[in-house]
Amino acid sequence: MLYHHYEMQRLALAPMRAFASNMLGILKLPGNPMRQTQFGRVSAAMLDSFEHSTRQFGKPAFGHDSTIIDGETVAVVEEAVLVRPWVELKRFKRLADRPNDPPVLIVAPMSGHYATLLRGTVKAMLPDHDVYITDWSDARDVPTTVGDFSLDDYIDTVIDCIRMLGRDVHVIAVCQPAVPVLAAVALMNAANDPDAPRSMTLIGGPIDTREGPTKVNEFAMRHDLDWFKQHTIHTVPLGNPGFLRKVYPGFLQLAGFMAMNMDRHVQAHWDMFDHLVQGDGENLSAKRRFYDEYRSVMDLSATYYLQTIEAVFQQHLLPRGLLFHRDQLVEPAAIRRTALMTVEGERDDISGIGQTRASHALARELPETMRAHHEQPGVGHYGLFNGKRFREEIAPRIKAFIQTHI
Repeated sequence: MLYHHYEMQRLALAPMRAFASNMLGILKLPGNPMRQTQFGRVSAAMLDSFEHSTRQFGKPAFGHDSTIIDGETVAVVEEAVLVRPWVELKRFKRLADRPNDPPVLIVAPMSGHYATLLRGTVKAMLPDHDVYITDWSDARDVPTTVGDFSLDDYIDTVIDCIRMLGRDVHVIAVCQPAVPVLAAVALMNAANDPDAPRSMTLIGGPIDTREGPTKVNEFAMRHDLDWFKQHTIHTVPLGNPGFLRKVYPGFLQLAGFMAMNMDRHVQAHWDMFDHLVQGDGENLSAKRRFYDEYRSVMDLSATYYLQTIEAVFQQHLLPRGLLFHRDQLVEPAAIRRTALMTVEGERDDISGIGQTRASHALARELPETMRAHHEQPGVGHYGLFNGKRFREEIAPRIKAFIQTHI
């Protein structure tokens, strides 16, 4: 019933949001004498803050219409090369003749935020690579007639995407998909699949959450699976394509994200209010861009979410050598043809230090010349795949690793 109450509250707030928007428009009219007064600025800031904080954010756009290659601006066009109910494989096609640039498949997390959270990752790779990304569907938009989505389905989807792009592809997994990507690559190597990727880069992923446990990991261990079923799983309400589907709702995930660093988020919102009052548009815009993306969340399939909690965060099946994919044991030691790079952040409070690096011990048959690890000083989880440190320090290392293993 929680999901239904949430929807009812959102609908109940709609008239107030409309009123706030209209009043804000009136206050901002050039001829309004209240516009430049202290009372007018504070009133406008209050109305703007209310409208923004009660808004439901939909799926953002990637917004990549160009990139810079060798100092020249090159147009970029998004195209869907694979469309399925649960995923759309997108290509950022550069309108330039670059046949020797290696293809890169970025596997986005299915963990609450849309694939657009990796906008910065895509942007950094575009000048030197033919870039593809898994754009996962919001579970509330997938009709129940389509069927469920599980961890096995995720692994199958990754394998299908790799095979579609061919044997020269390089895979980058950011955060949560590190586990299914490692599993997919292990299965392809074990089967001597000719399309096994040239390299695999795992960024801030929970390969073994027994290493450097964070608050997220500790929370998962303190509650059994029945607790998660009872408190986090809800039914999509009427009015959505996925009506009656069991999901982990996006609004619950957002509440969890915010609760982890509540003091910081409260301060950020107070700062935004102050920027509005002071007319500081530059700092306001920067914070707004972050929160517009941060608050754009999607529902997850209940089956996939619960299986991930159990297999990855509670039972640690992959590092214990107990993870099965459709009755086949996943054996990372079978990885002999796909080079492996791992990236961790010194201040990562989602996937702690050592969790991603643990994949090297699992892929024990890989020679040293086919593996690399980088620990980025001074960055948290988000900084591992977005922002200045990623652009200037992490992305160049990943590109160099890919070039080494073409």
